Amino acid sequence: MPSADGVKCVVWDLDGTLWDGVAVERADSGLPEVRPDMLAAVDTLAGHGVLSSIASRSAPEVLERVARDPRLASRFLAPRISWQDKSDALRAIAAELGVAVGSLLLVDDSPYERAEVEALLPGVRTAAPQDVPALLDALSGRPVTPEARARAGLYRTEEARRRAGERFEGDREEFLRWCGMRMEAGAAGGAELPRALELAERTHRLNSSGLDREQARVLVERGGHRLFTARMTDRFGDYGVIGMALVRPGPAEWSLPLLALSCRIAGRGASVAFLRWLMEQARSAGADRFALDLRPTEANTELRLLFRQAGLRADAGGPAPSTVTLSRTLHGDLPPWPAWLRVRPLPIGTTP
Repeated sequence: MPSADGVKCVVWDLDGTLWDGVAVERADSGLPEVRPDMLAAVDTLAGHGVLSSIASRSAPEVLERVARDPRLASRFLAPRISWQDKSDALRAIAAELGVAVGSLLLVDDSPYERAEVEALLPGVRTAAPQDVPALLDALSGRPVTPEARARAGLYRTEEARRRAGERFEGDREEFLRWCGMRMEAGAAGGAELPRALELAERTHRLNSSGLDREQARVLVERGGHRLFTARMTDRFGDYGVIGMALVRPGPAEWSLPLLALSCRIAGRGASVAFLRWLMEQARSAGADRFALDLRPTEANTELRLLFRQAGLRADAGGPAPSTVTLSRTLHGDLPPWPAWLRVRPLPIGTTP
């Protein structure tokens, strides 16, 4: 059984996996009986914040049958049912969900299909249906945050935002204003620590240094660091905690070993708003400089561009060979607030 670490979505085959038999061979327009143990596994995964999708090589009309079945439509996001290769379907699922292809795990009864995905998508893990109990065992005992339990619903809300954006008559900034986005930032309360550590572990695209959950936890518990978080809401609902910053405050400089944000808020101004808020807090506390650790990767290019636009430049080196320290003075202009995003800058010591 492959490792469950970093799996954000399990993609299920249908025929021979989610049910016995072949759906397209049925004489009626129904579906075979879904295996109860597989539906239970999907629900258990959802309780741990792991999404489920479908990739099946079958006739496209089977997708319509799945969409009409409330048990299936409510459990599976971004399903793909067609005669295309499984590797193509997995790429499309990852793109629609906004996750890395390497965070997918395919459950398929066909050794050929698993081999095709492993060959063309080397980062994707695969498993046979009989491996599912071991996958669930690997997840048991892990801390589960409210955001994790609600993750499937958050993605459905995101789909509603996307559809509204497609219908909206205006440009991107006008749409974001219409969404009525609000962000609150402040010192993290104890209940927010698990979610903050989850962000450190799950997000790669908007992660500055790549510290894992355990490394971040040690720094928080060791003392000398403060943890700040940001939340967002809009007219569609609550995003929950979408950002975390691990800060080492000093009299002359505030330094950040880690800044991590949810990929779901990319392109909405939350990254620059949270960064600006942190800089303001540092300046209000009397610091002259602001610094953060950066481990450049192919995944975090977007965040690196943000840091450059915010005036952060590389120092001589960082705390590790693959890490550099970026810094800037806090005198002069700070990055501008996004015009469409209302920010509630809570005072330090206030839990958002």
